[in-house]
Amino acid sequence: MGAKPRVKAAAMISRPDTVTGIDGVARCFWAGASPLYTNYHDAEWGMPVDSDIRLFEKICLEGFQSGLSWLTILQKRERFREVFAGFDPVSVACFGSDKVTDLLSDAGIIRHRGKIESTINNAQRAIELREEFGSLAAYFWRWQPPQSERPAQMTRAMLGKLGKTPTSVALSKDLRKRGWRFVGPTTAYAFMQAMGLVNDHVESCPTRALCLEARRRFTVPS
Repeated sequence: MGAKPRVKAAAMISRPDTVTGIDGVARCFWAGASPLYTNYHDAEWGMPVDSDIRLFEKICLEGFQSGLSWLTILQKRERFREVFAGFDPVSVACFGSDKVTDLLSDAGIIRHRGKIESTINNAQRAIELREEFGSLAAYFWRWQPPQSERPAQMTRAMLGKLGKTPTSVALSKDLRKRGWRFVGPTTAYAFMQAMGLVNDHVESCPTRALCLEARRRFTVPS
């Protein structure tokens, strides 16, 4: 028999699910990196949303985030809102080539032609979804995952395995079939997490219970 393999010390270190802030509150492990992250974690992430404006904004910003950190997007979010007409799909759908040129020169946002043009395209597709389903909310909330797809316990380790799920793959496929861009399965799942279609706060995070209560009081759009 060969020698017993050595386990690297780093692999033996258990990383905590939560981090305690200076206010003494335990939060999901990722929430302490910046005050922007902390506020986003406490007030937004995982809370159910039925506003078409917020849903459109989020899926667009998730597209801009591709390849970058979400903190970068949070730092630029207010400027994004200013130059993209508050993410009103009807207004963004009317942006022309001159507006694209202006946006490409704006250092306050992510100056990526493909992502800017995809946002304009997606606004046009969003209007089509509204016409078909009555609202973006009615469309997106059709994609709540079945309970069988959800883990029994949400931990840091489990969260690390959820970059995409069968439902996010299906949502991404449907959006792309409808002409949307920059909406891959990982982007779709991040959108689902943020907009409350799933609750991915770890079990020991107090905000998890707040999201559960918000979901209990939430009327799913139809």
